[in-house]
Amino acid sequence: MVDTSVVYAVLDGADTGHAQAAKWIRANTEQLVTTPLALAEIDHLLHARGTRAAAAHFREELGRGSIEVLWSPAILEAALAVAEQYSDLPLGLTDASLVALAEAAGAVAVASFDQRHFRAVRPISGGSAFRLLPADE
Repeated sequence: MVDTSVVYAVLDGADTGHAQAAKWIRANTEQLVTTPLALAEIDHLLHARGTRAAAAHFREELGRGSIEVLWSPAILEAALAVAEQYSDLPLGLTDASLVALAEAAGAVAVASFDQRHFRAVRPISGGSAFRLLPADE
């Protein structure tokens, strides 16, 4: 699972996490998977803070299949439940969608710099914590 923060950091050389994210992406051998909500966030940030070149590169990578997008009514239902469960955090729907996607994929690793949310949230099926990449490698 890949969160907005890591993808954005790779694409924005001025981002504080750029070097770490770029190194992790280069070394990663697994398919990157995310939700349409994260794609919308990335696209918005690239247009609001990034450059046209970064936005164009992002679209090209999506076209190449560099990031797989998974979504279903069941993932949405689970994301809504997760967002409600952690509403005191507050956990946004995009992060909740990644928790739900991780459950659907049977994964506990999330590529994210969002330590605040993903250290507090637990995997749906149980377990003590998500493995945050690249920090936990």
